Amino acid sequence: MDYYSKQISRLIQELGALPGIGAKTAQRLAFHILNMPAEQVQALSAAMVEAKQNVRYCKECYTLTDEELCPICKDHHRNHKMIMVVEGTRDLAAYEKTGKYEGVYHVLHGAIAPMLGIGPNDIKLKELMQRLAKDVDEVIIATNSSLEGETTAMYISKLIKPTGIKVTRIASGVPVGGDLEYIDEVTLLRALEGRTEL
Repeated sequence: MDYYSKQISRLIQELGALPGIGAKTAQRLAFHILNMPAEQVQALSAAMVEAKQNVRYCKECYTLTDEELCPICKDHHRNHKMIMVVEGTRDLAAYEKTGKYEGVYHVLHGAIAPMLGIGPNDIKLKELMQRLAKDVDEVIIATNSSLEGETTAMYISKLIKPTGIKVTRIASGVPVGGDLEYIDEVTLLRALEGRTEL
């Protein structure tokens, strides 16, 4: 039995289809939207439509942008000889929030996952290798510490090493505030191997 009219139910259904939005959150969002002033709703819907129509891949690093080059690739103060390889645009944003990385990025838009049918040709690896034909000193592999991320890191490393370009992998280990007794053995081993002198 439907509790709401067709249009309200449809709005809840569409919002509920978004990742991370459950039924209750979709319902809350739907009623929030219905209570917003009409011009705010128009602005929200216009922003979504315009983003969908205008956002595309940066022609250099393949992050999402509404220009030919993203702001990072356009920045001449960045070190364009150092490329950090990440799985997605949100990973890039996470590193940018630190304010410490001064190089540029390459966004793969995924990771190699044979069990899901995702191979090297399904992510932006060919484009990375084309970038490495230019003057590059170091590639930092910053894929996730998942099985797929590790597989991708190893694959990229094997592709790049013959070129003579330095390949590094981000460290992984114990999170700040983490209790050692709750951390898995692989993470503890990585933390031990990646230890630094104090």
